[in-house]
Amino acid sequence: MSDLIHVILLGIIEGITEFLPISSTGHLLIAEKLGLGHRSDLFNIGIQAGAMLAVTLIYWKRIWQLFTQWREPANRDYLLKLFVSFMITSALGAIVVIHFHFKLPETVTPIAWALVIAGFWMIGAELLAARQPDRSAVSWRVAILVGIAQMVAGIFPGTSRSAATIFTAMLAGTSNRAAATEFAFLVGIPTMYAATSYELLKVLRSGGTAHENWTALAVGFVVSAIVAFAAVKWLLGYIRSHRFTAFAMYRIALGVALLAWLPHGG
Repeated sequence: MSDLIHVILLGIIEGITEFLPISSTGHLLIAEKLGLGHRSDLFNIGIQAGAMLAVTLIYWKRIWQLFTQWREPANRDYLLKLFVSFMITSALGAIVVIHFHFKLPETVTPIAWALVIAGFWMIGAELLAARQPDRSAVSWRVAILVGIAQMVAGIFPGTSRSAATIFTAMLAGTSNRAAATEFAFLVGIPTMYAATSYELLKVLRSGGTAHENWTALAVGFVVSAIVAFAAVKWLLGYIRSHRFTAFAMYRIALGVALLAWLPHGG
């Protein structure tokens, strides 16, 4: 029963933090270190896919429009930019993971530093973006840089994929918060589904299916999806009239607290 409670808590944490710019991977690693138990990479990525299912449902009308009306130049251009951004992330991610054998950190310290540094970066980026004219269009520069930002966030837990992509888009020219958020979230959908498929394929090829707790993965997936749906709905309403400054301050406060209170090397 206690393990089930831990799984539910991890699903809640993932659902809340995946799309808020505060780092889901960082929070999951912190939660595991603080007593919720170590989980497999498939579990961690699988519950992220649950959160992605939520955002897929929220944006389903936009996605349907893009694919059913792809002959319209604006939709075709947007789809192509999403595809290129995804492919950049995939190519760079494959190089980092496969060639350099990347693994997530085993201590919380680098995550704490990433929370603090990215928090200050968010504040500066928000101020710079506010000086730009309000632009909703997504340029090729935005698409390319968002693809790179996704990969960077993936190898530096605590950075936050949503924060990295949203603010990269805003600084690169899509200064409208809602438009930048939409592109960041939409390009994240195929990225996370691909990452989940990759991890699942690894488990199947290694014969590790017998060692995977599929019940825990299913519960975490469902909980994450439900909580993420509510979190994203709230966020999309929040950013219409608020900046991301509150999230930046939270990141800095959490990072400083972790650096101050966790044992050295913890």
